[in-house]
Amino acid sequence: MPFRILLADDHLIFRQGLKGLLEREGLQVVGEAADGQEAIRRARDSSPDVAVLDLTMPLLNGLDAAREIVRVSPRTRPILLTMHTEDPYVLEAMRAGIKGYVLKTQPSTDLVQAIQEVCRGRVYLSPGVSRAVVEAYVGKTELPPDPLSPREREVLQLVAEGKTTKETARLLGVSVKTAENHRTRIMAKLDIHETAGLVRYAIRQGIIQP
Repeated sequence: MPFRILLADDHLIFRQGLKGLLEREGLQVVGEAADGQEAIRRARDSSPDVAVLDLTMPLLNGLDAAREIVRVSPRTRPILLTMHTEDPYVLEAMRAGIKGYVLKTQPSTDLVQAIQEVCRGRVYLSPGVSRAVVEAYVGKTELPPDPLSPREREVLQLVAEGKTTKETARLLGVSVKTAENHRTRIMAKLDIHETAGLVRYAIRQGIIQP
């Protein structure tokens, strides 16, 4: 039986290209998503073997989507597509449960190999990604704790994308007061008290791209 794949990327042409590539390799694409929230819903509904997630997606980025996908569909192994080779991104990916870290600068065969490797229970890293960083993580090197909860990171991304409190509430299915409370707690935890500062923080953390 072919491996079942979920593709999540907000660029339709890129996503269609990946789908064609994977299907030519005998893999089955069982779902597609254009943002992180949709990726979570698709993973919950179809329980794919692998979720291929672009790091930079609207509403919820690939890292935070991976955290939730691992929770709602434990059998699904997330693979992250990114341009970033910097150690903090790799470490954060490992903490999020990412099993494959694939650079967009690599040939398409790299993604196929990553899918095959993670389906065998291994961790796959593109050439150019520091294996020492992952070995340090596996060796239980302590990472500084994230001050924000998963829901607060989700709210932070929406705020950094320019969503109003009302829009944030609607997208998350909560009341305006709840959304406002999340925003207030985020500012208090980070000691950042203006939107521009939240945007800068979100960029530094890789939650959004500049």
